[in-house]
Amino acid sequence: MEYVPTLKKKYKEEIVPALMKEFGYKSIMQVPRLEKIVINQGVGQAVADKKIIESAQEELSNIAGQKAIQTLSRKDISNFKLRKSMPIGLKVTLRRERMYEFMERLINVSLPRIRDFNGVNSKLDGRGNYTLGIQEHIIFPEIDIDKISRILGMEITFVTTSDNDEEAYALLREFGLPFKNAKKN
Repeated sequence: MEYVPTLKKKYKEEIVPALMKEFGYKSIMQVPRLEKIVINQGVGQAVADKKIIESAQEELSNIAGQKAIQTLSRKDISNFKLRKSMPIGLKVTLRRERMYEFMERLINVSLPRIRDFNGVNSKLDGRGNYTLGIQEHIIFPEIDIDKISRILGMEITFVTTSDNDEEAYALLREFGLPFKNAKKN
């Protein structure tokens, strides 16, 4: 038997029927779905020390379960001692099974580990995508606190096939993303 992530099964069996009923879709192809999750990390301190970006790349790869790639600066900025094509960030794009597994770990394990956590903001970008900012990457169980050199933040963007915020919000809410003041119908 082939392995299917829990959230993928939940999407097919529970979320699709719930959203079809809520928005009155005629076909299951109209139901918005999660396309990809992009994890982004700016490592501006890497300008001075190359080891920082290498350790951050290893940590982000452990969190995502897939190799993180370095993003390079586009232009020279003398005030920041920045030259064109210097590595200043990292990103990972997760799709299919890895995307569902990461989302499940994020919702069930990592977000509850945030101190004084009372939900995530419910502001989407206007085109059906949601970006979640995380200040400390140590909330992920894959990170060994004793081995990190500095605490870094990251942005996690959920890209959906929906083109409006209301449908994307409903999709992410059904997946179990703990929004503050969740508008449950």
